[in-house]
Amino acid sequence: MHWYEKLNKYFPIEEMKSKEHMEALLKERPNMYHKDEGPNHVLMYVELDSFIFIDYLLVSSKARGQGLGHKLIQKLKQKNKPIILEVEPINYEDSDTAKRLHFYKKEGFEHAQSIGYHRRSLATQEINSLEILYWAPHEESEKTIYEAMKKTYDLIHTYKDKDFYGESYQPVDEVLTFDQNQEKNLFDEI
Repeated sequence: MHWYEKLNKYFPIEEMKSKEHMEALLKERPNMYHKDEGPNHVLMYVELDSFIFIDYLLVSSKARGQGLGHKLIQKLKQKNKPIILEVEPINYEDSDTAKRLHFYKKEGFEHAQSIGYHRRSLATQEINSLEILYWAPHEESEKTIYEAMKKTYDLIHTYKDKDFYGESYQPVDEVLTFDQNQEKNLFDEI
């Protein structure tokens, strides 16, 4: 099965980029958009000088629990940059959402308390809310993570969106929000 079909089968439609979008990123932005594929996994990620963004990580059901996801995350952690990703909020009717969050927490990722993410899906026209998780090797602030997310949104998520979807996604300032008070509260607790 083609790598895109594997991802498309697993991830919700509102989170999936089109095949054309992802292939264009791989071809036209090869210095930043990468694919790591093996018989039991597909990892799509963005790497810039100051951070890594995991776009999609899929480990096949037959390989889960064997440490493959851990190895892939460790490979990225060796680059010694913050790692950021978006996950669906826990849906108790879908056990995969809780398992996914548990996996990332076990890998040392933290939930960004001060960053909001609400984007209208071009596939469903519904507002899709996602949680931002991050791993910060040098205790980078959530403000730094927020700025990296904005850059990812502009460079990757909305790349040629009108060409691929017939319309544009919302501007970044409508999708991502930062609550400074929430970040300050986190530091007050420490």
